[in-house]
Amino acid sequence: MPSVNDPGAVRRPLVLLPSSRTGPLRAVATRVGIALALLFAVVAAVYLDRDGYRDTGDGELSLLDAFYYATVTVSTTGYGDITPVGDAARLVNIVFITPVRVLFLIVLVGTTLEVLAERTREDWRKSRWRARVHDHIVVAGYGTKGRSAIKTLLSTGVDRESIVVVDPDPRVVAEAAEAGFVSIVGDATRSSVLKQAAVQRAREIVVASARDDTAVLITLTARQLNPRAGIQASVRESENVPLLRQSGADHVVTSSEAAGRLLGMSTSQPSVSEVIEDLLDQGSGLDLVSREVRPDEVGGPLSAVREPALAVVRDGRTLPFDHPRCTTLEPGDRLIVARSSPRPRPRADSAGNEGADGASGASEQ
Repeated sequence: MPSVNDPGAVRRPLVLLPSSRTGPLRAVATRVGIALALLFAVVAAVYLDRDGYRDTGDGELSLLDAFYYATVTVSTTGYGDITPVGDAARLVNIVFITPVRVLFLIVLVGTTLEVLAERTREDWRKSRWRARVHDHIVVAGYGTKGRSAIKTLLSTGVDRESIVVVDPDPRVVAEAAEAGFVSIVGDATRSSVLKQAAVQRAREIVVASARDDTAVLITLTARQLNPRAGIQASVRESENVPLLRQSGADHVVTSSEAAGRLLGMSTSQPSVSEVIEDLLDQGSGLDLVSREVRPDEVGGPLSAVREPALAVVRDGRTLPFDHPRCTTLEPGDRLIVARSSPRPRPRADSAGNEGADGASGASEQ
């Protein structure tokens, strides 16, 4: 992300709403092309029948005169210094040039109206979105970590419309908007950018920056704007975890060391590593989910729960399954249980070879 002192970072953030409509610039370029094609068509028609026109200046109609006549005619200026005098020239003016003049005006007026209508529509959509959005999830950073976080959120049932992406790179923001997310181009360390994402009304904030110092600044800014939202942050080095927690992060994930531990486990205990990877891939195979304790489970031990239960969340604390307080479940407890989801079935190619699908339907972006 750009530095806070970067002059380019003070630009007003650009909000991109998901849309499949043609952009105004492309629409203008298309209409300019149509207008030029119509103009050249009139020039060709006039120049081919130049003997049927009279020029009050020198009596001859050159190619430049044909361009001049076409320009003043289709733009309805009509000075009258060049006039059709032949029958064929007048017939061409009636059946061809006059319709072209009308079509030319429609193209010009249509361009102006479409640009104004598109801008008005986008401003209205943004105002309407800002007025209605609340309890959404803001993802700061649409790199590998941000995309993976969003993929997991979608697989757990989070609506695509309730996710807002913030990133300083216009290319990845355009990619996020094309994927159907409300996206904002800007530096998430600036409060003005986070306000564009309505972070003050957000339910959760995911900090997925590539740099640890940027993650700290984003967390500080987000916590200042929204003291109640849950902030989940990622850092590369474990020594920066205390800084993130002091900045207001509720949970901090150390990405580099977690990957290193998984690599070490894959070397010494590959089967355990496979199970952990399966748990990380939400929506297929083994999944860890949080649910409320059922009325028929209240008063009983954790071991009596039908699903494999690993922990109990009580009064904001997570108690492992062998904790003494887990011998009796209480109303309001939440259980961390393991569930098995259907795995993607192998699919055979044209040669009869089987290959696994890339992802199940629940975990696709």
